[in-house]
Amino acid sequence: QVQLVESGGGLVQAGDSLKLSCVASGRAFASYNMAWFRQAPGKERGCVAAILRSGSVTYSSDSLSLRFTASRDNAKNTVYLQTNSLRPADTAVYYCAASKYYSPSYAVADYDYWGQGTQVTVSS
Repeated sequence: QVQLVESGGGLVQAGDSLKLSCVASGRAFASYNMAWFRQAPGKERGCVAAILRSGSVTYSSDSLSLRFTASRDNAKNTVYLQTNSLRPADTAVYYCAASKYYSPSYAVADYDYWGQGTQVTVSS
């Protein structure tokens, strides 16, 4: 079992940056693939980036990869999402998730554990 707690969200202006963190409790953090998802009001939850056990990262879109950087520190049981040049369209609740599957995935259903989310609000 893994428990995930996100932090780092807030209210910022367009063009600002935020660094989100997600700390995992429980054992064997390094054995999980991790991911960052986000959900805007009235929209489905979608993946931002998947972070493999090895630390390799894949992004769900090229445009996000130009502004966001995901990473993990297995020694600290933590994953990060550095968000730059934020836009009002990035306003959402951001979640981290953990998956026991071997392959990377952007699908919500493939993730076994979820944090409670951290709100990011970007004003214009």
